[in-house]
Amino acid sequence: METKDSVGNLLNDGDTVIISKTLKVKGMSKTLKRGEKIKNIRTIGDPQNIECRIGKNQLVIKTQFIKKA
Repeated sequence: METKDSVGNLLNDGDTVIISKTLKVKGMSKTLKRGEKIKNIRTIGDPQNIECRIGKNQLVIKTQFIKKA
């Protein structure tokens, strides 16, 4: 299974992505702002989700809200 971002670029483990929409995260006081970079993503079994670490929190983000940097 191939994991692709909102534009159609292929995503791999360790890539850097950019948030394309401001997202409110449940359980966190911080929101993910549009244009924020996330480094060292991990692809998981589901091709529509990625896993990443922001601070000490580990999140799963839908690929429709990110694009490859």
